[in-house]
Amino acid sequence: MRREELASPADGPPGAAGSALPPEAAAGALDAATTARVEALIEEEEGAQHRFRGILAWVGTAIALAMSLFHLWAAWDIVPTTVLRFVHVGFAMVLGFYLFPVARRFRHRFMPWDAVLIAAGLYVTWYLISGGDDLQDRVIFPEPMDLVVGWMLVALVLEVTRRTTGWVMPVVAIVFIAYAFLGNHLPAPWTHRGYDSERLIPHLAVGLDGIFGTAVDVSATLIILFTIYGAILQLSGAGKFFVDFSFSVMGGKASSAGRTVVLSSFLLGGPSGSGVATTVTLGTVAWPMMKKVGYRAADAGGLLAAGGLGAIISPPVLGAAAFLISEYLKIGYLDVLRMAVIPTCLYYASLLFMVELDQRRLGAAGVPVEVPQATPARELARKYGFHFSSLIAIIVFMVLGYSSTLAVLYAMGVAVVLSFLRRDTALVPRKLMEALAIGAIQSVGIAATCACAGIIVGVITLTGLGLKFSDIAIQAANGSILGTALFTALIVWVIGLAVPVTASYIICAVVAAPALTKLGVPDYAAHMFVFYYAVLSEVSPPTALSPFAAAAITGAGPYSTTLQAWKYTLPAFVLPFVFVTDPEGVGLLLSLTPQMTWLDVAWQVVLATAGLAALAAACQGYFLRALNGAERAGFALAGLLLVFPALLEGVIPWLPAPHWIGMVLAAGLLALQGRGRVAA
Repeated sequence: MRREELASPADGPPGAAGSALPPEAAAGALDAATTARVEALIEEEEGAQHRFRGILAWVGTAIALAMSLFHLWAAWDIVPTTVLRFVHVGFAMVLGFYLFPVARRFRHRFMPWDAVLIAAGLYVTWYLISGGDDLQDRVIFPEPMDLVVGWMLVALVLEVTRRTTGWVMPVVAIVFIAYAFLGNHLPAPWTHRGYDSERLIPHLAVGLDGIFGTAVDVSATLIILFTIYGAILQLSGAGKFFVDFSFSVMGGKASSAGRTVVLSSFLLGGPSGSGVATTVTLGTVAWPMMKKVGYRAADAGGLLAAGGLGAIISPPVLGAAAFLISEYLKIGYLDVLRMAVIPTCLYYASLLFMVELDQRRLGAAGVPVEVPQATPARELARKYGFHFSSLIAIIVFMVLGYSSTLAVLYAMGVAVVLSFLRRDTALVPRKLMEALAIGAIQSVGIAATCACAGIIVGVITLTGLGLKFSDIAIQAANGSILGTALFTALIVWVIGLAVPVTASYIICAVVAAPALTKLGVPDYAAHMFVFYYAVLSEVSPPTALSPFAAAAITGAGPYSTTLQAWKYTLPAFVLPFVFVTDPEGVGLLLSLTPQMTWLDVAWQVVLATAGLAALAAACQGYFLRALNGAERAGFALAGLLLVFPALLEGVIPWLPAPHWIGMVLAAGLLALQGRGRVAA
């Protein structure tokens, strides 16, 4: 859900040619040089893309439109599971080879080898579909042609993933394939019996445990529908409305600069689920205002990236990995949304704490700021408030008992129908075709990532690596939940440095999460823990696309911006440890143990909120006044005692009632700050 495509009428038909920027950013808010820098960063991370004209553009649009229409039909009617997954990956390969060049120097040209790869992708898809149940039945004893087609599919998936997301994922997948072949030569505990092509390739390329496993199933049934839904919202002007509405609601004072970023990132990010799109859209309009009130370029970029990061953890869409949580745990997507509500609110509360302290630190209170959007919020809501309706409709349909697939399908219908309430938002046929094509194009990189991650997961399940890794993690932590959680967070973070959020979650869900569940952590808490730490890859180099894009807009250094993004997000990302180390911490996921009541949930929220405020003060080095070193350390300790007491319980097991100690310490520091301020 990262790449946002915008067709230009001069370039050809709808969806055929595009900009990597979201519509609001590409509409002229950025100068040409900044636009080029941001697009170059996105292309470096997600692959360069052709901008065809003429007949080539029409062909690209037709393929993308066919992909969207097929998946909309599959959401409405019954399509066999294997057929749906095969066709989904087939479309991803065809569009990937058609729209993404083999190398940047071949951009905007359709080369002969692209035609060969497309033909190969079509042949492989036809072979898998026509093979039917007979092909599935001979997975253990494949025919020679099954192996040839299997190897072709693996190679095609690796290449389309390389074109759309870069080298890292294919290289990691190749390493895992080598592990499957050569594992019998490795030392314990990593050794296994070793597998040959006849056993490995059908497992990866034909069965439903490899390429066509759970990740591709979720991509084909849910993720692509939400990308289409997001494109419909963007083309109907919902994204622009959310940004304008936020600026109008929060505008008028200097403190509105940071607050506007927080509110608009929530409104814009919730429907899109894209961190970089949210970051770029906000940066184009918020950076001039932030600069005026005294934000340094790196600070502003860090806050913009942190706001964009919230898009991946904000209902109703979240990031693509959230749909995988639903499938892995065999729970409804509404349950995932429910679990995300309080953590999302606490994340944005943490950002608000940081923003308020920014204003104190900058000394900008009372400085007038010109708000970019002059239209009053009430007037905006009267004219365009219907854009909220489809977001509410998704939840309502799921509450009424409809599946996630039907809920988003009906929400699309609501968005399309309501768009005709105003002439400037109406999704006329050409505009609707554009949205459908854009939605399909946006899903290609995710589908390729899920298919490539399926290779990795297939090797893990075949070799038993997941169980081995769980045992290794538990032994390394001496059986401690705290140690295992710290070790798991480190592993998820390291993997997230190399691969996107979706792939990081897929890998760690089968490798790292079982270590926590073996120690008695509820499976939903373990998966939410892994999900939140996988999201950290969005602000962690070398895949720190959101901070790098924000840096291109503000002119700051990319790594200094990344460090500031870490500062803004750090308090909230201590929070997931509560899910797995505190028996009552699952209350933050709105899941109660038999011994808990709703008062316990409220108490957990109060403690977490107070702790996040203390950690925000420690990160900013400011509260009522600037903090000295001892005060900063004191606020950090108080925050940890309130949010994550198990950390100190593991170090100082005799420490009584850490929550109350944290409260007393925080209260004492507040009194000290107040006295110092009066004295000053």
